[in-house]
Amino acid sequence: MKKNELRISVIVTTKNNENTIEDCLKSIKDQSLKAFELIVVDNFSSDSTLKISKEFSKKVFSMGPERSAQRNFGVKKSGGNYVFFVDSDMVLNKHVIRDCVNLIDNNNLIKIITIPERSIGVGFWSKCKALERSYYKNINWMEAARFFNKKLFEKSGGFDEKLSAGEDFDLSQKISHNSHNYSSGRINSEIIHNEQQLSLTKTLKKKFYYGKFISNYQNKAHNNKLFKLQASPVQRYLLYFSDYRKLFSNPIVGIGMIFMKNLEFIFGGFGYMIGLLQNKLK
Repeated sequence: MKKNELRISVIVTTKNNENTIEDCLKSIKDQSLKAFELIVVDNFSSDSTLKISKEFSKKVFSMGPERSAQRNFGVKKSGGNYVFFVDSDMVLNKHVIRDCVNLIDNNNLIKIITIPERSIGVGFWSKCKALERSYYKNINWMEAARFFNKKLFEKSGGFDEKLSAGEDFDLSQKISHNSHNYSSGRINSEIIHNEQQLSLTKTLKKKFYYGKFISNYQNKAHNNKLFKLQASPVQRYLLYFSDYRKLFSNPIVGIGMIFMKNLEFIFGGFGYMIGLLQNKLK
């Protein structure tokens, strides 16, 4: 690629994220490598998210109804050779884009990049979630790619807009299943996920909601193998106890994390059964 060619389109999806969007967009604008455009696709926010977004980019659009549709719309408006999807409650390490570009420059077969994520937040349950996420680094069945060659993304059909859960993993698996002339890679620079003041009630409601729709993800043949790992409490607990020193370095947080995961599996399971019942009644 030419040195001054537009290389990356960073696509941020938002909805009522006035508490986190400024830090997110500032971290993108402050990247050490500037060869990118910033696109914000807002889902008709009722707070100041849209106003803040327009301070950072001229390419701010309104689109719904879900995140997958927003992302696909953002790609249609993009001009880069690669698309990079960022959530509005995330902050990027200063060198994330630079490291992605260096990786694809050094290996032209790499078309997809996974970027490790780390959680932060305020309060006990945020600490529990941060501990949980720390176990997923370098675990390929728990990390979904965010950085894609645009042509490969478009060839795959993009995000499945019928999915309300698992759409990130579905896209990676779909591309892997249908395309073989490429490699995937990963960088070390992190994305920081700001959980803010996470409550147990909030996370259980989210698991219940996603559980109702996860069968749509599960029923796709290319997702079967991954889903069996992701949905297995045994696989998760084997992962957590593989580093029991970290798990119990702070025993209260470690026990809290296990308690939280038990409830998440229960609520997700209830949602899953209700979703199956609703599908049968249609």
